[in-house]
Amino acid sequence: MAAAPTTNHTKQHEQTAASQSLQERFARVQLLLLDVDGVLTDGSVTWVSEGVEQKTFHTRDGLGIRLWQRAGGSVGIVTGRSSRAVQCRAEELGIAMVRQGVDDKLAEAEAILTECGLSWEQVAFIGDDLPDLPVVLRCGLGVAVADACAEVAAAAVIVTRLPGGRGAVREVIEQMLRARGSWDSIVHQYAAVRA
Repeated sequence: MAAAPTTNHTKQHEQTAASQSLQERFARVQLLLLDVDGVLTDGSVTWVSEGVEQKTFHTRDGLGIRLWQRAGGSVGIVTGRSSRAVQCRAEELGIAMVRQGVDDKLAEAEAILTECGLSWEQVAFIGDDLPDLPVVLRCGLGVAVADACAEVAAAAVIVTRLPGGRGAVREVIEQMLRARGSWDSIVHQYAAVRA
């Protein structure tokens, strides 16, 4: 009979420790690396006239990226496909690190880390499918979008509530900014009434 409270207390302690550990992981991130198809988009690819590829990006993800950059964070894109639409979106958001047509995402991410002088613990990567799995497993904060394949979801530290292309990136950025203690001041800047 007396063992039950100890077991419940132990579970609560483990949950608190896990939560603190997750917050620490969020707070350590300096670089956010993103896949594109299935993360910044919903994974759909539309071909229009003359073989031009069309992609749809979510505006809240875009604002989230801007807020992350203003807070001092860096963003990079590592994607297996190549698209002019991705380059245009990256330029619009001020993302300089854009690696397209990448076969080995882990090696490319490692090269980016070396270039930036960062450790794996300082990196978050958001992915959705098997080519993303090695980076999700290796980085300090491996994230799977809500509709990621089962293997990536199982390997991730967290799985977002929202699917790819529908605000998942913004969801992760908000959590990182909250862990840094920056989110409330960002909201206050937008909510402040000016005389």
